[in-house]
Amino acid sequence: MENSSVLVVEDEPLILLDIETGLGEAGFRVVAARNAEAAIEAFSEKPGSFSSLVTDIRLGRGKSGWELAKHLRGTSPTFPVVYISGDSAVHWGVEGVPESIMITKPFAMPQIITALSTLLNQHNPIAPSEPIA
Repeated sequence: MENSSVLVVEDEPLILLDIETGLGEAGFRVVAARNAEAAIEAFSEKPGSFSSLVTDIRLGRGKSGWELAKHLRGTSPTFPVVYISGDSAVHWGVEGVPESIMITKPFAMPQIITALSTLLNQHNPIAPSEPIA
């Protein structure tokens, strides 16, 4: 998992760049996509190369972030998902995948980093016999 990437999906170029830069500075490898279809294509090519998903909900034409997360969870039922949205957070309880995290816009980059780290640590817990670096 060391070389796995976070799949970041956001249709607003400046927000996508901010997230991509912030996660990169925090030590994450990032693959960015502007819509769900491009994200599904990237994921389908190498599903094992992704550790998690950070997605906006409203992605313009095509699939929503809700649909994207459900699609990826079809491949990996515990795949970590962080949603970001300016107006769809109220639907998270009904539309979101279980054990995901919702962050509302505007957000601070540490919110995304913390949410992602929390989900990844839950998904890949350190075994008690392994030394913690």
